Amino acid sequence: MTTPKPVPLDAPTLLAEIDEGIVDTVVVGFTDMQGRLQGKRIHGTHFAEEVLGHGTEGCNYLLAVDIDMNTVSGYAMSSWDSGYGDMDLKPDLATLHRIPWMEGAVGVLCDVQWPDHSPVVASPRQILRRQVDRLAEQGMVAMCGTELEFIVFLDSFEEAWESGYRDLTPANQYNIDYSILGGARVEPLLRRIRLAMAGAGLQVESAKGECNLGQHEIAFRYTDALTTCDRHVIYKNGSKEIAAQEGMSLTFMAKYNEREGNSCHIHLSFRGQDGSMVMADDADPQGLSALGRAFIAGQLAHMEELTLLFAPTINSYKRYVEGSFAPTALRWGRDNRTCALRLVGRGPSLRVENRVPGGDVNPYLAVAGIIAAGLDGIERDLPLEPIFTGNAYADTSRRVPDSLAKAVDLWSSSEWVRETFGEEVQAHYARMGQVELEAFGRAVTDWERYRGFERL
Repeated sequence: MTTPKPVPLDAPTLLAEIDEGIVDTVVVGFTDMQGRLQGKRIHGTHFAEEVLGHGTEGCNYLLAVDIDMNTVSGYAMSSWDSGYGDMDLKPDLATLHRIPWMEGAVGVLCDVQWPDHSPVVASPRQILRRQVDRLAEQGMVAMCGTELEFIVFLDSFEEAWESGYRDLTPANQYNIDYSILGGARVEPLLRRIRLAMAGAGLQVESAKGECNLGQHEIAFRYTDALTTCDRHVIYKNGSKEIAAQEGMSLTFMAKYNEREGNSCHIHLSFRGQDGSMVMADDADPQGLSALGRAFIAGQLAHMEELTLLFAPTINSYKRYVEGSFAPTALRWGRDNRTCALRLVGRGPSLRVENRVPGGDVNPYLAVAGIIAAGLDGIERDLPLEPIFTGNAYADTSRRVPDSLAKAVDLWSSSEWVRETFGEEVQAHYARMGQVELEAFGRAVTDWERYRGFERL
């Protein structure tokens, strides 16, 4: 079967297709604190007549709730006292994309504004935009790729929910890392996701098996940081929708079980606005320019205080286990998967892979943190520590923070975070972490019942 190339989508094409009845639904969305798409499905004609020019509205509690969508106190932007008013969702027409897995549907991502058109500075996309703009002022752009791993189950999402997520059937029964045979077992689903994402305008590279049972990864071509993060959330949401249509389920949670977790390795490099390789120097043993070395030094300098952006949930910290391919030591190395930062490639392909984030990461926040840290390293010309060789799991000098509580404290007390992101953003995401800790503190887990029901 030959898959036709999608017709490029811009505003005039969209209006024509709405008029012709080809498109009847426009999914208007933005990304919340947890990295999820929130928004509305808008009838095509109404979008053309009203929303295209003026945007639409959404309750401001959407950037001030927990994972379960509970309203919680402690957020300056949204509360019962302030009446839970609206934010404006302003479509960014550069993000128009087709939704091939939904008949008659296209999508568009939004920037979030207040009714007076001022930006909602704590919105994840706005946080990344600010760091991208800072980088542009220095004559550079960030090129980025994210690598999301997920675990596929033969159970539907509804069946998984009803079972309490126990005794689910993974799509593979053994380690299928790079296995062609293992990937073939799930190829109907993987192929459908790949073709759907290509139809949505994403540039698909490959799919491969991973280590955990039923674990896979679909990779996409790198591009500029904002576009990469936009595509990340389209893919993450779309892959779940497609799995649901197939009567299956998949999870991106950082640590589903005691085996290998789901990572989201982030590859990023700075380039000149003219495309020049400002981080690369072939005369250097590692292929790094002075700017490239300062970029890595900035990452290392701020890794602890940025961990909240890389690992935002209680579950995130259960990935950091020795020998699991998730890092424990804050070291950098050349093509060394035991380090938190892995230098890969040379010349045009040179980039730094941050291995700390898991599949539960909000890409806008994590990439904003990486850009900000790199800029600080460059602006202060920070010296780079010696490259680490060997097994970084054996290194105990500087460790990835091992709990959300530590990460919240480091983020909250950082003067650099306050200066770089602003007091409002610092307080907003500190509260996000605190809400997660409070929710977990009130929960009674199966682990506690097994230990205490009879024996205590």
